[in-house]
Amino acid sequence: MISEKMYKLGSNRSVIRELFEFGKKRKAEIGDDNVYDFSIGNPSVPSPKIIQDTLIKILSEQEPTAIHGYTSAQGDPSVRKAIADDLNARYETQFTADNFYMTCGAAASLTISIRAVITDAADEFITFAPFFTEYRVFVESQGGKLVVVPPKEPDFQIDLKQFEESITPKTAAVIINSPNNPSGVIYSEETIKGLAAILEAKEKEYHREIYLISDEPYREINYGKVPPFVTKYYNNSIICYSYSKSLSLPGERIGYVLVPNQMKDWQKVYAAICGSGRSLGFICAPSLFQKLIAQTAGLTSDLSIYAKNRDLLYKGLTSLGFSCVYPDGAFYLFMKTKESDTAAFCEKAKKYDLLLVPADDFGCPGYVRIAYCVSTAMIERSMAAFAKLADEYK
Repeated sequence: MISEKMYKLGSNRSVIRELFEFGKKRKAEIGDDNVYDFSIGNPSVPSPKIIQDTLIKILSEQEPTAIHGYTSAQGDPSVRKAIADDLNARYETQFTADNFYMTCGAAASLTISIRAVITDAADEFITFAPFFTEYRVFVESQGGKLVVVPPKEPDFQIDLKQFEESITPKTAAVIINSPNNPSGVIYSEETIKGLAAILEAKEKEYHREIYLISDEPYREINYGKVPPFVTKYYNNSIICYSYSKSLSLPGERIGYVLVPNQMKDWQKVYAAICGSGRSLGFICAPSLFQKLIAQTAGLTSDLSIYAKNRDLLYKGLTSLGFSCVYPDGAFYLFMKTKESDTAAFCEKAKKYDLLLVPADDFGCPGYVRIAYCVSTAMIERSMAAFAKLADEYK
């Protein structure tokens, strides 16, 4: 016998992955340049040269057993100290190595954090539409329930009134993602302050900690509007970070969980993070890339290319009559469909080899996500196809 739940997860890929696989087959049929694949958030900007140089230096100067051997379960202390020093310099915080747990990317960080704070099968985790589709998988696989607060249009900031009404004595944590996947919206300081005030009041009312889990793989990809660093606004915050997007290292799976020292009983929470990682088998994050991060913490790829792509795509689509959310960060454009049936709209787009992700699973029917972490040339070529799609609705 096998787990039916796991069978269903394994045999039914996410809509993003389905489109990505379809795109690969279509490119084999008609050529890469003729398919406009906006499906997946795979960074197109190369890692900075210092990444390759640093890896070569590590591999050539250090002993293989030191490079490839186990680190401490929670990560090498010198690596965690380097990350603490970087964040302290940028955000005027006072973290130490003991606040960090190294992970295999943000997905591992999130699942570890969720498992660490869930105390009962009835526990609820609140998130805000639009949200990354895997949040539901992460929460439900740990036995929790995902509660989704509807979006506040047109700015897609958090609807604080609906949020407050969604909190119950069963609420274990709130998951936020800013810059947001899929909308590209950055939650304002006003929004984060309002969120924190509500959480503090509800903690007192229900006599339990409610954790704020902040999913931040896009933190550095912003266009002049810097996301508020949430630990400065709410003590019971847990940060989940990945270097996949900022350093263009998605396949290397390296990130961390941050448990700030101003959190109530933070050492106990950190121990729960360690225990959660242990129970899931997420210990000793990749040693080579831990060593890389120790020497490159705070650096990024050339993120200005994404700003150029955003402006090109946004201006092009709005000039064709499409309505789009203007993104402050990440590398996604959230576009309103021209009909209520999102799947039908995406199928029409496929006729012109435009691969757009329907946002129903993101909690926002009537929208599509367009990942513009692609070549600028592809965006330019795609405009003729978008024009044909627009003509279908005239």
